[in-house]
Amino acid sequence: MPAAHILVIENDRATQQLIALNLGMAGHVVSCAPDAASALMLLEDDCPDLILLDWNLPECRRGLSGLALVRRLRTQPRTRALPVMMVTARASEADKIMALEGGADDYMTKPFSPREMLARVHALLRRAPRSAGWQGSAHDTSDTAGLRLDPHTLRVMAGARELALGRVEFKLLDVLMRHPGRIHSRAQLLDQVWGNAVYLEERTVDTHVGRLRSALQPAGYQRRIETVRGSGYRFVGAAA
Repeated sequence: MPAAHILVIENDRATQQLIALNLGMAGHVVSCAPDAASALMLLEDDCPDLILLDWNLPECRRGLSGLALVRRLRTQPRTRALPVMMVTARASEADKIMALEGGADDYMTKPFSPREMLARVHALLRRAPRSAGWQGSAHDTSDTAGLRLDPHTLRVMAGARELALGRVEFKLLDVLMRHPGRIHSRAQLLDQVWGNAVYLEERTVDTHVGRLRSALQPAGYQRRIETVRGSGYRFVGAAA
């Protein structure tokens, strides 16, 4: 695994040092921040390859918890595709689903072993968009029915108009557009978009399809994402 720049956002100093030590021993370059405000200042100067983020950050100054920070990062073009792993003591299924649906790519509960952490970190780095982590388009861009996707910048163009898609919605659209007319089950979309290393319910797909349609609506493309009752979803390449 090539060396990566990893930002650790953790307010407990002992946990922060443990994570940084093990990442450093694995050959990675590590930056650390104790809260969201400090992390945002670091991100203004440099964008890492991966973020490890505690949920229970001190909500001071800018008042952002770990989950709120993830949601904010997903609204910014520069950090929209940045892989984020939540590292937290919150272990309930509801918390995991909330974090993953809120924009986190993986979720690791405390206490954890250094070996598990490194395995999850390396899995996320392999799946990152620049490494074609979700088995992206065979070409640099996808162009179907007037929509053009660039996997390197996560930009979506409808003619000359740029549409604002989140990272997950982009990946979902990319999967659907690569095979216009093919029906994808919810289970298939979960595997192709999120990967089989994370647990999510199939209703998560419905939530993100709704967000994708909302993002496509300004250009009139929302009806191209078609629901096939009892089967899943497909992208309609021809005029609907």
